[in-house]
Amino acid sequence: MCDYPLDDIRLAMSFFRLGAGKSSLLQALFRLVDQSAINGTILIDDIDIGRLSLDYLRSHLSVIPQVPILFCGTLRYNIDPFQRYSDEECVAALEAVQLKQLVRSHPDGLHLLVAESGANLSAGERQLICVARAILKRSHILLIDEATANVDHATDRMIQEVIADKFGDRTILTIAHRLNTVANSDRILMLQQGEVAYFDVPNNINLT
Repeated sequence: MCDYPLDDIRLAMSFFRLGAGKSSLLQALFRLVDQSAINGTILIDDIDIGRLSLDYLRSHLSVIPQVPILFCGTLRYNIDPFQRYSDEECVAALEAVQLKQLVRSHPDGLHLLVAESGANLSAGERQLICVARAILKRSHILLIDEATANVDHATDRMIQEVIADKFGDRTILTIAHRLNTVANSDRILMLQQGEVAYFDVPNNINLT
């Protein structure tokens, strides 16, 4: 159990190499592993996540993955698969990530067909759709897993600006291998071989 509360902060988790503990951490947070296999507890707002239903827990978490997860279906389905939001809200989320033109330029609009894994979209568009999905969900905790590793510099910068604007009052957990990409975080947690190597403010950690 960690003694450091997460309350509207940006926490960056940095991993020096494969096997540092990223997969285990993600699986534990989303309860993808047997809780009996976890030595300790994960608390969110002093609540043991093991006592929450899976649907409730995961509905309050959003993730922007390194490899965008897109399905064969409409653009609208890919950002709002459970049809919880209006067309106007969907368009606003796409506009926030500068994809409104994608909707306007296509006769099908929000019903533009997305191929499996977004094969008919650019790498940047695929990632921006995932960001739009997170904006719509409005979760209190956002997990960013190397989300800008496969996009160009301009898209990287735009995603960072959108996250700062739309999620400024949320708790953000950023997983990164390059420390310079998380210099604006409130705290940085560095893991080595599954153990905490450092947990401190960025100014106290060598980011080179």
